[in-house]
Amino acid sequence: MSRLYALLKYLAITLWSIFVITPFLWALTTSFKTANGVTGGPTYIPWLQYEPSLKGWRSLFGGNGGGIDIVQPYIDSLIVTVSASLISIVLGSLAAYGLSRFTYRAGFVKNADLIFFFISQRIMPPIVLAIPFFLMLKWLELLDSKLGLILVYVALLLPIAVWIMVDFFNNIPRQIDEMAMLDGCTPIQAFMRVILPNSVPGIIVAGMFCLIFGWNDFFFAFTLTFTDTQLLPVAVVALNSSVTPWWSLSASALISVAPLLLIAFVVERFLSHGTLAGAIR
Repeated sequence: MSRLYALLKYLAITLWSIFVITPFLWALTTSFKTANGVTGGPTYIPWLQYEPSLKGWRSLFGGNGGGIDIVQPYIDSLIVTVSASLISIVLGSLAAYGLSRFTYRAGFVKNADLIFFFISQRIMPPIVLAIPFFLMLKWLELLDSKLGLILVYVALLLPIAVWIMVDFFNNIPRQIDEMAMLDGCTPIQAFMRVILPNSVPGIIVAGMFCLIFGWNDFFFAFTLTFTDTQLLPVAVVALNSSVTPWWSLSASALISVAPLLLIAFVVERFLSHGTLAGAIR
């Protein structure tokens, strides 16, 4: 029975791994093909089944191939996503600590209602916020700018940071705060010197989610920018034309997903060592 269970387990893992890896292998082989290689039928082995070409990759870096220079959009995405994530983690940690350690009440509104209000902002369809954000950035003269996108992304990522960090702070005993304050710390000092060092796993998890959601956003990057600022998802879509350049799209997809894979590998190391135990439900 145990052998059958092990066989089924490894079979399921193998099938799932094939299901996950196959799209990446398809994108990798397609990125080195030409138009004839794509339309000539399924081929997977370079030099044997098709002649590899760097046309798809060159088109992403201002080379020949009718593509675009993807370097600047890549840098813009890094600046906007990392900045918005850092700001969201800082503000979200402070808000989450207050909601976890103090009791607020305004009529029938309590802490649980405030927490639900934060996460409910993610339930709202993005199209509902498009016009208000557009008018706000236009009034602030921040349309088509990285700073304007950072402000919008902070509004989108802050609820995620608060929701995750509240749950994590709730799992840290309040006696730790009380002991710190008995030693002469103020609540802010207790938060900075005692709670935050013990909350690194939760910060990593919240930061990971913020980076993923911010990096993958297309809607607001498309509606709130025009020519001066262009993020990576918009640049990838701009590669499309009357004839879909599958080779360039495949190469850009691999470049786009690379930072997220790196984040996944880094966080997985913490998970495998149990460092994030209790960070999420």
